[in-house]
Amino acid sequence: MASGELQFIQQLRNRAGRPKGAVRLGIGDDCAVLRPPSGHDVLVTTDFSLEGRHFRRDWHPAASAGHRCLARGLSDLAAMGAQPMAAFLSLALPTGFTRRAANRTWLDGFLGGLLHLAKQTKTPLAGGDTSTAPGDAILADIVLLGSVPEGTELRRSKARPGDGLYVTGHLGGASAELAALAKSPRSLRKASPADDHPHLYPQPQLRVGQRLRSLASAAIDISDGLSTDLTHLCEESRVGAIVEADSLPLHQLLTNKKDALQHALHGGEDYQLLFTASATSKVPRSIGGIPITHIGQIVRGKDITLRSNGKTERLEPAGWEHSL
Repeated sequence: MASGELQFIQQLRNRAGRPKGAVRLGIGDDCAVLRPPSGHDVLVTTDFSLEGRHFRRDWHPAASAGHRCLARGLSDLAAMGAQPMAAFLSLALPTGFTRRAANRTWLDGFLGGLLHLAKQTKTPLAGGDTSTAPGDAILADIVLLGSVPEGTELRRSKARPGDGLYVTGHLGGASAELAALAKSPRSLRKASPADDHPHLYPQPQLRVGQRLRSLASAAIDISDGLSTDLTHLCEESRVGAIVEADSLPLHQLLTNKKDALQHALHGGEDYQLLFTASATSKVPRSIGGIPITHIGQIVRGKDITLRSNGKTERLEPAGWEHSL
């Protein structure tokens, strides 16, 4: 990393605060020391946030980039019903990045957005790493640890024929907001996480996921798009599904009816939860103020279909694909 690494780490340590919860020893030593709750399993997830692919400095407010970096991993924990234990952030910045005042301001905003969400979700920042990026783009990696009571984690692989198919919240909003951002990159510079900005400030459904441990048979978060993530769930469970198009809970940003279904099915980054539950489960209409919508059924076989206006067609995975 650029000069001032030790000063940066000390500043970050001060902003992160003293270790809390499962973190016995945080930033400052070669390793963090964690103590998971007795009788719990530990879950680990990691996510890259790459400038130019997951965020753009000329589009996204710095706080949004930091918020989204942490939200991606928190949503993975939510999908498995976990309680966050600790986060580890690794940053690679271009050579000489912090020598410019504007870049230092951006970095401060990035960390502010990440730490604000960390505080909201009671996720201690317990460590990480810094380095110099090989090019001109910022690279950020978030590692998250969570815990669940032993053997109670939600998985993608336990959906069964006859289960109902459900989603939390509303769909397509993140995709619609990203499209609006692409048309007018400066239009959302003053957006706040206190408002409904599903792309800039997605809200991981941690509390809902924890509640679903006693309700759901299988679950996944909608990061790559409903069509793609449903395919992942069905492949792991070796089942098929029928999705009712008219039942999809569309986000209020989807004002263009012609494109609404495309955004809801394939847009991605909603970071809502897609889950299944047996026919005998009493799934509530909302959990903690987050609406729950029944959108279809799990069926035998491998086919995933979309039913709309009395017609049925194959639903192909057309969301985000991670190229290698």
